[in-house]
Amino acid sequence: MNKAYLLTGGNLGDRAGNLRRATELIRARVGKVTKTSAIYETAAWGYSDQPGFLNQCLLVETELGAAELMTQLLEIEKETGRVRLEKYGPRVIDIDILLFNEDIYDEPHIRIPHPQMQNRRFALTPLAEIAGEHVHPVLHKTVDQLLADCADPLEVTRVGSGKF
Repeated sequence: MNKAYLLTGGNLGDRAGNLRRATELIRARVGKVTKTSAIYETAAWGYSDQPGFLNQCLLVETELGAAELMTQLLEIEKETGRVRLEKYGPRVIDIDILLFNEDIYDEPHIRIPHPQMQNRRFALTPLAEIAGEHVHPVLHKTVDQLLADCADPLEVTRVGSGKF
């Protein structure tokens, strides 16, 4: 059984409802969600002239391989209303694979561990809540260490329990 740490997020529409819907679809199509972080709010990263984001991390046990998982997550994004118009732009839902087992993928369509997670407090904060001792397979630091070292100035605020 594979273990995938996913980051869900969005800043359009019913943000909490969109996270909940994505989690339901992940349960139905990907595998068992064994851990969920709280829900956190942060200002937009990369393109600040847009609404704030809600984010949540999930630990999913899945029989899918990394490529199959990515395909399913892209389908879930599309079904949940994601339209890709601009990089870092507003979105209904975004689902990223942060970590997949201890695996490393560096291909055009799949990069795991997520290549920017160590630079993004909005990803590290919820991930640290459910996997603080997990060691990044490339950087060889725990998620807690990455969070402590993160220079991202954006504030991340817990706004909900995250239990769906």
